[in-house]
Amino acid sequence: MARWLTRDDLGAAAGTATGLLLVSPDVSSVFPLSPADRSDVVGLTGAALREAGVGEDDRVVVALAEPAGALWAAAAADVAGAAARVGPRGRMRLHHALSTLKATTLVATPTGAMDLLSRLHLEFLLDPLDLGLRTIVLTGEIASKRTLGHLAAEFGATVTEVLASPFSGGALAWRRAEEEPLRPLADGLLGLAALDKDVPATGDGPAELVVTPSGHSTLGAAVLRTGLVAAPAAAGAIPAPAHTVGEHVLVRGVWLALPRIDRALARIDGVAGWELAISRQGTLDTAVLTVAFARRSLIGSPMWKARIEQAVRALTPVSVAVEIAQDVAETPSPGVVNDLRGHHLGRDRALIT
Repeated sequence: MARWLTRDDLGAAAGTATGLLLVSPDVSSVFPLSPADRSDVVGLTGAALREAGVGEDDRVVVALAEPAGALWAAAAADVAGAAARVGPRGRMRLHHALSTLKATTLVATPTGAMDLLSRLHLEFLLDPLDLGLRTIVLTGEIASKRTLGHLAAEFGATVTEVLASPFSGGALAWRRAEEEPLRPLADGLLGLAALDKDVPATGDGPAELVVTPSGHSTLGAAVLRTGLVAAPAAAGAIPAPAHTVGEHVLVRGVWLALPRIDRALARIDGVAGWELAISRQGTLDTAVLTVAFARRSLIGSPMWKARIEQAVRALTPVSVAVEIAQDVAETPSPGVVNDLRGHHLGRDRALIT
């Protein structure tokens, strides 16, 4: 019988996992790779690059956070003439890297690519066409509507969206247009599961994308819940994810663990509840954590606010602004997510309909 695992299950096995460990920034997910596993993941990612049109004449710049960045750069080096990993750096430095390396291909998150485009127009006063990009590969986030077409028109490039594993960062499936379903890179690699039960999805409701790594050296019999949710699709089709669900929220390409926020704030005296608001008003996601205190004396205390800011900063590389609610919370309440992007459906899968 297959084991059904989540990010938390992979993180719980961190102390016993062996091989090359692909670790999320907050170590909530630890994905083990044997040499053969690593070869398979790099091979699938290289196949995604080929489907995007990347070939031996191309020069690829990978602007992704870890663990995806190094893996994509290794795959690109096998496919293209040159590959460089520069990380999710500031846009002026990214522009400098693209120009200096004479890049023809950019691998980035959808918001990262859109932010680069915005800054080229508004701050650098540069024509995107002058970069000479022929190919853009987007991965690691849920893209806003019309992102693919907009980037293609502005850069004069072929734009491909790739679904990457939330655990390894490696490619799983791809599509060339927003209205298309995903095209898995290997048979049996992706599936759809019911949100509230460990069974394949049935019916017309939302379904969670699951990875079935049948060839993996230690996880081959497992079904990995990705936390990514898709709307119903035609029979046999794998739709691209439009939402997330569960105890982790995707912000700027990084999965933020909500239980870790719970535990960090529970250690601070006087905290009665919190709300994490996430929005995408411009090109990038922004996150604001509003904390409610049980005592009036703590609301105006800069020291208590600083303690919360330091606690949150230790949890994630994602920038999270901290605000203090001005009303006293009479009774403690659980932490909630207010996703103004409309992405996160809720922390409890069983409550999603």
